[in-house]
Amino acid sequence: MRTLLITGPGGSGRTTVAAATALNAARQGTRTLVLSADRTDTLGAALGVPTGAAPIEAVPLLTAWRPDAADRFRADLTAFQERATTALDLLGASRLDAEELTPLPGAEELALLRALRDAATAPAGTYDLVVVDLPPAPESLALLALPEELRRYLRRLLPPERQAARALRPVLGRLAGVPMPAEWLYETAARWDVELAAVEAVVQDRTTTVRLVAEPGPAGTDAVREATTGFALRGLRVDVLVANRVLPAATEDTWLAALAAQQRKALEEWGQTHDLHETAHLGRDPRGADDLAVLDVPGVGTAPARVEWPVADRLADDGVLVWHIPLPGAIREELDLIRRGDELLVTAGRFRRIVPLPSALRRCTVDGAALREGELRIRFAPDPQLWPRTR
Repeated sequence: MRTLLITGPGGSGRTTVAAATALNAARQGTRTLVLSADRTDTLGAALGVPTGAAPIEAVPLLTAWRPDAADRFRADLTAFQERATTALDLLGASRLDAEELTPLPGAEELALLRALRDAATAPAGTYDLVVVDLPPAPESLALLALPEELRRYLRRLLPPERQAARALRPVLGRLAGVPMPAEWLYETAARWDVELAAVEAVVQDRTTTVRLVAEPGPAGTDAVREATTGFALRGLRVDVLVANRVLPAATEDTWLAALAAQQRKALEEWGQTHDLHETAHLGRDPRGADDLAVLDVPGVGTAPARVEWPVADRLADDGVLVWHIPLPGAIREELDLIRRGDELLVTAGRFRRIVPLPSALRRCTVDGAALREGELRIRFAPDPQLWPRTR
């Protein structure tokens, strides 16, 4: 199954492009699912068919789904109250009724991740392609980072190896004088880890790619550069940059001509660093399958090569190992590195990721770093106390 993650600056038309991409794939015989997390039905407005909590067939071979965060949120919190009955009673806490529960901010995005997991684990042959209409780029990056970060937190708070001592928990609790974590807590953590791992596997799959949508112009250029760096830090490649609502170059209107010239300048710059696809302005907001059919969006294509973070062995020449991390669009002054044990905290602008070091680099110390040709190159020198000696 191929997954296309479509995002871009707010108001760039990413939902319309996602709908058109999905519709185009379905009309070519691809079993397609298009997902959206918008509270308002912008996806349905683009498709001309209302979408909601239940998947619906918009056209043959195209399923549209806008998961309802409220229903799942109520179910999860109600289940938690049932499992934590004893603790809540001891605290004298009053129960919440399902009818009074409203989803917290971000629940729509979590529902989208669950829907993506459900699509990936559906019976073989259900879908060939999943097109995901993501929130604006900064929010998308935070959303896609969530499974990896939450799994890291779970491993730190409830290490799996401690579960081996389940039978000793009552004894340890009496010796320590404090209650030990209940069995259901470990079971819940394990279930969450499995669910998060399924989403993380989809995001990191070699057939999953990001497609950026932006209107050409100064603001779009800044947003594209920042988003490209952020996705690269997550190990995701932008396969196509869709320049949306491109105005015709030839026009007698002075105002439109100036705006078109500004767009052409941005397009020339984008074409040097991205696989660029221009989608012309229709002169109106596309509505319905007929409008989407004439919207020139790029085809699905094949998945690009997987993003690699190779370690180059330069021990013989320079006495170091060099870790190459592609970060196109990164700015030197916005980069920061912190080594914490066997992990490296990498910051690029507003984005940050904690990544485990490859096994060979865990026995080294950081010897310097440089940003060259859109690539962060970190030098590691072998630690004499940890590196095996050779004669």
